[in-house]
Amino acid sequence: MSYGRAPRRRFALLAAAVAAGALTLSACSGEGPKAGGGGNTNFVTGSGGVSTVAKNDRADAPKLDGTTLHGEKLDVSDFKGKVVVLNFWGSWCGPCRAEAKHFEKVAQETKGEGVQFVGVNTRDTQRTLAINFEEDFGVTYPSLYDPTGKLLLRFPKGTLNPQAIPSTVVIDRNGKLAARSLAALDADRLRDMIDPLVAEK
Repeated sequence: MSYGRAPRRRFALLAAAVAAGALTLSACSGEGPKAGGGGNTNFVTGSGGVSTVAKNDRADAPKLDGTTLHGEKLDVSDFKGKVVVLNFWGSWCGPCRAEAKHFEKVAQETKGEGVQFVGVNTRDTQRTLAINFEEDFGVTYPSLYDPTGKLLLRFPKGTLNPQAIPSTVVIDRNGKLAARSLAALDADRLRDMIDPLVAEK
């Protein structure tokens, strides 16, 4: 009679559940789920899949800090007074590769307009993979290194939280969550998200 079979079976089931959860969190898709959901979220999703919140209804952005891919300390709250574009990406993600050149282009175009881009690299277990991605696509703005996805979990439910990779979240000049896309963006759609916030007084 074997006493080891049942514990091994339980371990295998647990491992499968953990793997499934990790895949769900790191789902890499071009379109992603539509935002909005039920309940009183105070945000609306337009036909382009971009969710926005009216100025008076915006929630505070969570504390997002850590080290960059190059080992430097970075705290997103230091950019208060600027419009901050957060792009959640991974080197393993096809749609992230497709949108990278667009993000760098818009980052350069809007630098003089008080816009700061910050990447959040997630699910890359080796920094070198992410650094190579940045070099391949000419990305010059900093990226926080978040291999376990802990920064994604700091966004409260019911806010404009990133739910897929890639996701893009825009923080207004007052440090509030203002817009979100759960799909890869080109330069035009990215400008559509950013420009109204740049124009806000």
